Amino acid sequence: MDNSVEKKLALTHFWVAFAAFGLAAVMGLYQVIERSGFFSFLESREVYYASVSTHGVLMGFVLTTFFIMGFGYYVATSTLKLPVWNKTFAWTGFGVALVGVVMAALPLLFGQASVLFTFYPPLKAHPLFYIGATLLVVGSWFWCVSMIVMYTQWKKANPGVPVPLAMFATTGNAILWLWTSAGVAAEVLFQLIPWALGWIDTIDAGLARTLFAWTLHPIVYFWLIPTYTAFYCLVPKQAGGFLFSDEMARAAFILLVVFSLPIGFHHLYMDPEQGHGWKILHAVGTFVVTLPTFITGFTVIASLEIAGRLRGGQGLFGWIAALPWNNPMVLALILGLLMLIFGGFGGLINASYAMNAMVHNTAWISGHFHLIFGGTTIIMYFGIAYYFWPVLSGKPLYCPSLAIAQLWSWFIGMIIMTTPWHILGLLGQPRRIDSVHYNNLLTLSWEPYEVTMIFGGLILLGSAGLLIYILYKTQTSQESYQGEVEYAEPIHAVKDLPGYLNSFGLWNAIIAVFMLIAFGYPILQFFLMETFGSGRWGV
Repeated sequence: MDNSVEKKLALTHFWVAFAAFGLAAVMGLYQVIERSGFFSFLESREVYYASVSTHGVLMGFVLTTFFIMGFGYYVATSTLKLPVWNKTFAWTGFGVALVGVVMAALPLLFGQASVLFTFYPPLKAHPLFYIGATLLVVGSWFWCVSMIVMYTQWKKANPGVPVPLAMFATTGNAILWLWTSAGVAAEVLFQLIPWALGWIDTIDAGLARTLFAWTLHPIVYFWLIPTYTAFYCLVPKQAGGFLFSDEMARAAFILLVVFSLPIGFHHLYMDPEQGHGWKILHAVGTFVVTLPTFITGFTVIASLEIAGRLRGGQGLFGWIAALPWNNPMVLALILGLLMLIFGGFGGLINASYAMNAMVHNTAWISGHFHLIFGGTTIIMYFGIAYYFWPVLSGKPLYCPSLAIAQLWSWFIGMIIMTTPWHILGLLGQPRRIDSVHYNNLLTLSWEPYEVTMIFGGLILLGSAGLLIYILYKTQTSQESYQGEVEYAEPIHAVKDLPGYLNSFGLWNAIIAVFMLIAFGYPILQFFLMETFGSGRWGV
């Protein structure tokens, strides 16, 4: 099958993603420097909030969405051995999303959308920001449709045959995104855009935050599933071994999709609009979603041990040293798992109904988020890029040893930057403010950690620049490369699977029930309760 168009489609998405990443990395360094207060000539409240808002949108929405779409398109074609369904449709989705990014970027860069990437009301942005963000989401729905159609077509042509694991995970991610993006879409379409355009005078901020909570935590798993797909489907092969269990991997992806959706209220623990009972219900669900993480940790480490043993590793831990640490994909996984362990511990604190009060709205949250997203998720995006770029561009990876150095520098920089955040959170430093200097003994104790964060930010910016340089040099190389992405085989071949491990029909029904329970009355109450100035959609 000639898949040159599919490769171009994936590579174009990747370039948009990493262009956004490079710009956001520059802004990230500016923010830790400005916030420290050590360089007064850089201090500007307006520039800071414009920068932090743009940084969050570029990293959390643009990088991730375009990367996931590009990754999904190539996974679909390479695992199913099918061309992309309706290429015009796919390119149209890309165009809609890109137009949305440009529209949202204009007010962001001019300081007219300094509402952070969560854009919580009563902060109000320029209408172009909300319209652009909506178009980005709509463009991603084109990708979701493409993935589901290709998955369905393949299943009809291969009845009873297990869907390739990487495509099963990618389809699950598309379904997850359709479910979770519905919350923010309703908030933006029915509240924020009419409000920003002046069609309505007021909105119910409690309803807006509840709808955004529908999206806010599941989106983390939308970002994470490509990383887990690489963990299960790419790294074992690159390490020289096999996947420990295909069935356990499918169970983990199903649990991620099903239980990541009805758990958004741990972001509202301190908000008054939802009752304690609903928050406790969501708290229990939040702890349930740790199960697929534990399954992933066990299965992936077992897969690595198989590879290490096959490579001659002896003794209890000798297999670790035997792994190919000079392979960017393998190294990215090892470093990503280390950050996942520490970041996951912080997540348990955030999810706890009582302990959350200790760290709520402090720098701890920023540390946790960057360690999970900027750490585990993004470093695996790097590993995938280093593996996919030669395949997609037809050019060999430029200087693999430099790629290894880039991964180590990203890991070191992220640890240096996020560790002070966690400590500062416990010392009471608030997040989402442009200045942390209040001239008392407590706040003076923050200064050494602010200096440390600047060093971490410098390392991260250097690492980000190195990544872009390597990808550019690979793309412009005069040499040629011939190869395709290779997927890991399970150590025990899967010949047939029960329907519930090979389709999403049952799980979609279960999700619908869970979402009705978790969000049905909490949203409906805004229309049933008589509050001053309230009406349809909080007007």
